[in-house]
Amino acid sequence: MFFNEDHNDIRDLAREFAEKELAPIANEIDQTDEVPQRIYDLMAEMGLFGLKIPEEYGGLGLDTRSYVCVMEEICKKSIASSLIMSSCNSLSTAPMLLAGSEEQKQKYIPKIASGEEFMAFGLTEPGAGSDAGSMSTRAVEDGDSYILNGRKTFITGAPFAKNTIVFAKTNPEKGAKGITSFIVDMSLPGVSVGKHEDKMGLRGVATSDVVLEDVRVPKSEILGEVDRGFITAMKTLSVGRIGVATQGIGVSQGALDEAVKYMLERKQFGQRLADFQSLRFIIADMETKLNAARMLVYNTAYEMDMGMDVTKSAAMAKLFATESSLEIVSAALQMHGGYGYVKEYPIERMYRDARVLTIFEGTSQVQQMVIAGAIFGK
Repeated sequence: MFFNEDHNDIRDLAREFAEKELAPIANEIDQTDEVPQRIYDLMAEMGLFGLKIPEEYGGLGLDTRSYVCVMEEICKKSIASSLIMSSCNSLSTAPMLLAGSEEQKQKYIPKIASGEEFMAFGLTEPGAGSDAGSMSTRAVEDGDSYILNGRKTFITGAPFAKNTIVFAKTNPEKGAKGITSFIVDMSLPGVSVGKHEDKMGLRGVATSDVVLEDVRVPKSEILGEVDRGFITAMKTLSVGRIGVATQGIGVSQGALDEAVKYMLERKQFGQRLADFQSLRFIIADMETKLNAARMLVYNTAYEMDMGMDVTKSAAMAKLFATESSLEIVSAALQMHGGYGYVKEYPIERMYRDARVLTIFEGTSQVQQMVIAGAIFGK
């Protein structure tokens, strides 16, 4: 039901790319905190930055299931290498596809799809994470422009972004119903970025604050309608959750593969770890939980392709796949014993990478709120 031959073909291409290009340098990416430009060039050449983007805007126009296939294979080897590709296919472009004018779509999306430019997504603030509606960034109308002041935090790719989609309050008294989204050129006077955060995991892509000090943004760069930006943000996050859920099943599969490989080689008490029944049962539980998560993700991707409302499905997939990944990767590290705690083995990096998945693009607790809201109707 979920996949056809085309999906299998693109999965094979992504697997070959991940095994050949990413696996050998995944630990190096983590240590240097930088994905080599060569990798981005290859991804652009393969069309991965525009995988889900419609052909009229320079993308491949493929479906969500194709995106999930590619993301899963890449994340088995290096989640960090998936971040920019994931953003280009969701956070960077979904707001424009949802609410942008045709002129804005033609102006910005083709360059994102080609890998020529990157657009960051600026929603989170130091005091407004899960409660995005309490943001303090302000946009004040001034003639044919708006003047923006505020600070966005944990913005992926901010230091090298050409533009950032910034959400700001245009009518603070209306709360979440008074938020507008803007496309902000990062070279405008008053725009600066904070320090490159030294993260626990997902090392390889710069993350920093975006600071806005009396930044004059033309009204032509308003994305969608004034005071309707919060709706755009929430719809975008629903699209983005499928990507994070896929990162969860990808790293889980990668960790499980590493555990099985190690257990087939490592001997204790005169036999392989793989021959101990208690350890085999743990692996069986990991495999079962991973496949349950995978089915949730695949089902959500299928529903998205069928044009269905996936608000609840995406939240469930994100919740279960990312929470399960913490358990699976942790158990995989346990199978390695002391060797799992040293950087020579990929599982150590995978353990750190997986930890953030239950936090960004909506914490697990936010997903529970979304799911419960869908059930109770509020």
